[in-house]
Amino acid sequence: MTEYIAPVRDLRFALYEIGDFEALCALPAFAEATPELVEQVLDEAGRLAAREIAPLNRSGDEQGVHLENGVVHSAEGFADAYRRFVEGGWSGLDLDPEYGGQGLPRALATATGEMWNAANMSFALCPMLTHGAAEVIDRHGSAEQKALYAEKLTSGEWAGTMCMTEPQAGSDVGAVRTRALPEDGHYRLSGTKIFITYGDHDMAENIVHLVLARTPDAPEGARGLSLFVVPKFLPDADGRPGPRNDIRTVSIEHKLGVRASSTCTLAFGDGEGAIGTLIGEENRGIQAMFTMMNSARLAVGLQGVAIAERAYQQALAFARERLQGRRLADRAPASIIDHPDVRRMLMTMKAHAEAMRALALRVAIDIDLAAHHGDADTRARLQRRVDLLIPVVKAYCSDVGFEVASLGVQIHGGMGYIEETGAAQHLRDARIAMIYEGTNGIQALDLAGRKLLGDKGEAARAYLADVEALEARLAEAGIEEIRAPLARARETLAAASDWLLETWPDAPAEAAAGASDYLRLFGLVATGAMMGEAALAATRRLAEGSADDAFYRAKLATARFHAATILPSATALLDPIRAGIDELDALD
Repeated sequence: MTEYIAPVRDLRFALYEIGDFEALCALPAFAEATPELVEQVLDEAGRLAAREIAPLNRSGDEQGVHLENGVVHSAEGFADAYRRFVEGGWSGLDLDPEYGGQGLPRALATATGEMWNAANMSFALCPMLTHGAAEVIDRHGSAEQKALYAEKLTSGEWAGTMCMTEPQAGSDVGAVRTRALPEDGHYRLSGTKIFITYGDHDMAENIVHLVLARTPDAPEGARGLSLFVVPKFLPDADGRPGPRNDIRTVSIEHKLGVRASSTCTLAFGDGEGAIGTLIGEENRGIQAMFTMMNSARLAVGLQGVAIAERAYQQALAFARERLQGRRLADRAPASIIDHPDVRRMLMTMKAHAEAMRALALRVAIDIDLAAHHGDADTRARLQRRVDLLIPVVKAYCSDVGFEVASLGVQIHGGMGYIEETGAAQHLRDARIAMIYEGTNGIQALDLAGRKLLGDKGEAARAYLADVEALEARLAEAGIEEIRAPLARARETLAAASDWLLETWPDAPAEAAAGASDYLRLFGLVATGAMMGEAALAATRRLAEGSADDAFYRAKLATARFHAATILPSATALLDPIRAGIDELDALD
């Protein structure tokens, strides 16, 4: 496995020159996010990711975790790396300063999150879940819960989890059976949760579980779920970990990838019941949990970006070194990077990684603006766009991240199928992102059935208008080779959106059959638009005359490649979207 090089320059380009990060940092809420501070944060994160976290990726995959006498032990080096991560303040980069966070933009934390995941996805899952738990308690917790848990979770001193899935429920959250019985100001929980990421480990001194459960008189389905804070160790009067709660780690999963993260089956209440406290109101748990889920969906999409970048770096290094065959032009001995098909795969990997990075950071910037912009109408407009694009980022980026990792294996040839090279690990690690935080099919149904139909296409039409305005700017700059395919893709997306809006109300199964293709189409247009922005930014810099001309020429070339070879596949998706359900139901 090659060494990881943090793409700090690429991240700065995506933030400042494609995104609207400079305008974001001009808002009063982010007055401290000066260019000098942002530069320092990105550089330091890159060093930590490359020097401390990435070297554990391969060894962690080989060692995995193990359960012994009811305790999960992490892979060698993980606990020390996590301690340094916490000491550096990385866990609370964008969290509330009232609880020890630094209050910096979500977009900056998203940029550092790419580096953590590219360096070591197994490691990055722990702070990802902890960050989400801190957000939930900050937004929905009581004063007492905040006093006990907010500061510890913000710092990362205590870790957090999300406990939703049960053996009989899977993605059907409404089928959750875990019970919560009220008792003297708290609740006693009993039930089993499966697939709990970092459900137990030895990296933090306490683990704070956020658990969905039902109270005795709760209605059926998701509307009867409540959310509870259930710590592994009950805090004492001074807020330190006290007696062990009634939570038992039944088993750990033996997984395809991310083997150094502990995925646990947890039994709550084998004895008298696990003690938990209610977050918010009874039967309102799913609303509070969505705070964590939406944050996690952006983070999972980012994992696709991160693995794509890591797989590309490894494939590029191998292609430069691997001698095989002769160049077609002059028959001279060649490295495989000289062969057209290998160059096609490398350019595809690079273009996808850059396009997805730009999209994920653009959405993160919009999240910040929707929360902090001074104009209420602007906040509402941006929030609608965020809601529309979150399922696209989660599903499209995780789908394509896996495809890019697969190309990385292909470039390695037979060596890619051998674990020692590390290419196979990227493929294995990437696969889970398409499944968790709502499978990508669920994300497609959310996009088409909720986000598109929910406002009768208003947010989608506003987004398409923004893309059309971008096309006008591309035309003005003379970048026709990107404008034309983007316009065709946008027109295809508009036609698909209209068909879904017309079809879904009377024939939802007909429309739902095309939902995954619709999400793929939306992702192609969204990333194509970001590459259009990248081309405009690079063209401006080249016209100004930059000392970094080679960097900007590469950005422009990559954007052109995306428009020429990736974006055109969008137009082929309209017929599958409109194909309906007859062929799916043709066999009994």
